[in-house]
Amino acid sequence: MFYKPAITSLAIVAAFGMAMPLAAAQKTGAIAQDFKLTDMNGKTVQLSSFRGKPVVLEWHNPGCPFVAKHYDSGNMQKTQAAAREQGAVWLTINSGAKGKQGYMNGPDAQKLFKETGMKSNHYLLDMKGVVGKAYAAKTTPHMYIIDASGKLVYQGGIDDKPTADQADIKEARNHVSAALAELKAGKSVSVAQSRPYGCSVKYES
Repeated sequence: MFYKPAITSLAIVAAFGMAMPLAAAQKTGAIAQDFKLTDMNGKTVQLSSFRGKPVVLEWHNPGCPFVAKHYDSGNMQKTQAAAREQGAVWLTINSGAKGKQGYMNGPDAQKLFKETGMKSNHYLLDMKGVVGKAYAAKTTPHMYIIDASGKLVYQGGIDDKPTADQADIKEARNHVSAALAELKAGKSVSVAQSRPYGCSVKYES
């Protein structure tokens, strides 16, 4: 099997607890937990439906300056487009709770998607934070890569320059692009984990 069986929101809540501190819920090298979320267009998207392809998960908050660094510069869109050209699926996830910074509903996300020129396959809404907590997503952006066999092969920051300064991008090592290139070449991911940086995910209290 590529993925663990789908887990409902209630099952994840029971397993992890909504008020539990974020821990390393997903281990690098282990099978990534399956999930279902609704995208900005109202479509249900299930992680396991992309088995056989690498999948990138990107946690997003449009109000975060660290996110703005990568979107205003075009770096995130460029990374998304390159990933898709290599055959990967890119899922952007918003776990911001209603009333908190970064919260998006479907129409808001559609507008943002168009305005920023996002290149991800789906913009997923996780307003209850169920998937974010299951993956222990701590920051925006927080990046995860799942290989074609369903294993989590990378988690951490998008690069090695933990600042909100666009000028740092040109000198940075893009961990996501590097990992995808290594996977495509049949190699192991050389940097499988790094420290995520950015704004804290604004979960439901």
